[in-house]
Amino acid sequence: MLAIIDYQMGNLRSVQKGFEKVGHAATITSDAAELAAADKIVLPGVGAFGDAMAELKRRDLVQPIKDAVASGKPFLGICLGLQLLFDVGYENGEYEGLGILRGKVVRFDLPPGFKVPHMGWNRGMIKRQAPALAGIADGTYFYFVHSYYPVPDDPSVIAIESDYGHSFCAAVWRDNLFATQFHPEKSQADGLKLLKNFAEL
Repeated sequence: MLAIIDYQMGNLRSVQKGFEKVGHAATITSDAAELAAADKIVLPGVGAFGDAMAELKRRDLVQPIKDAVASGKPFLGICLGLQLLFDVGYENGEYEGLGILRGKVVRFDLPPGFKVPHMGWNRGMIKRQAPALAGIADGTYFYFVHSYYPVPDDPSVIAIESDYGHSFCAAVWRDNLFATQFHPEKSQADGLKLLKNFAEL
């Protein structure tokens, strides 16, 4: 079973439909037992870091997420679901994240002429060829909508970089954990290829 974590942040159905388009059913759930039973887990999300962490805590999902990653089962974070994996986020304050990856999530501080949020198609430069990126070319364009981005303490976890005013981390990969700042479900054929790759790990 492929489980998408429901914590009321973002359009879960669009992620679910993305998997369905590539032939894989996905269950939307906030039940810890279902997450424990799942073969693969997706943490999506759109919204504010602090609100998201509060909702994960309210639903008692923090430990099940940490357990899922530690168990070795494939785990995919998308957008806010990537950011929450880090130690701390600085969106409208300072908020503790899941702490699965060391680092922080910061707001774009850009030269004149660059708008925040960063919204639209940007080229992804593959730094490390994660299994989820099989068949996806270096320089592929992905769709982004975000004002904040992660800064890992360990640069070796970066799988993809992109550039918006400056280079930034667009995806991370460590063992069974892969997460993207962009939205694969909105990134047309290559994004769907990524979802298919993940579902078939």
